[in-house]
Parts: sequence; structure tokens; C-alpha cells
Amino acid sequence: MTVVVDASAVLYLLASVDGLDPLAGNDLVAPALLWSEVTSVLNETRHRGEISRELANIAFARLLAAPIARRASAQLYRQSVELARRLGWAKTYDAEYVALARMLDVQLVTRDARLRRGAAGIVAVVSPDEVTT
Repeated sequence: MTVVVDASAVLYLLASVDGLDPLAGNDLVAPALLWSEVTSVLNETRHRGEISRELANIAFARLLAAPIARRASAQLYRQSVELARRLGWAKTYDAEYVALARMLDVQLVTRDARLRRGAAGIVAVVSPDEVTT
């Protein structure tokens, strides 16, 4: 099964003991911005001392090796702007995940409660623990 994964879900899994293993058997897809978001959060939390340098390095290496397909297209960006406006979001970052899931007609995997609430009427939204193969 194909699923769209967002930064909150990927960060959670990359920092866990099992990494992305709980999603094994699924085809993982994300907007291209996922890598910048995850890299930035890992660096910021390491800089603040919220996670160790070792954990940040492990999570970053896992990110670079992750079997997540990148998606970027004019259609994705147009739909993310449309969705952000519809949902009352000033930024389009989260809307890219929703738009991609809608375009592919697949579930969106997130741990972000705000994103989950906003996307719930548009696409099927699940947490990493709810994904099945």
C-alpha cells in the first residue's frame, strides 16, 4: 500500500529504536519539502540539547537512506495553495502533504494533531501506529 508520510511521523520513527521498520511493506511517498523539514528539526533539537548528537546523527543517516519517494510538481503546489486557503492556513507546508495524499488517493500518516484535524475531511489520516500493509 502507498502512504504519504509527513515530517512529524518521519521524525518520530527515525528517532525510535525501530526506525521506519513499522512502515515496512508500504510504499512511502512525501513532498520534496520533507527532507528540509526533518533536517532542520533534527539540527534545531540537537542544537538546543533536546536530543543527543548521536541520536541526531542516527536519525539523519536514516533519513538519507529512507525509501521514501519524493514528489514535486506544479500540480502539487497549485493544490497545496488551494487547500491552504480552504483550510485557513497561511502557510502551504502542511497542505503539500494533504494535497499529495489527495492526488494519490492514499492515506496521510502524521502525528500532528492540527494537520490531522484539518485534513480529516479531505483524506484518510492515520498515525504511524495505525498504518497497515
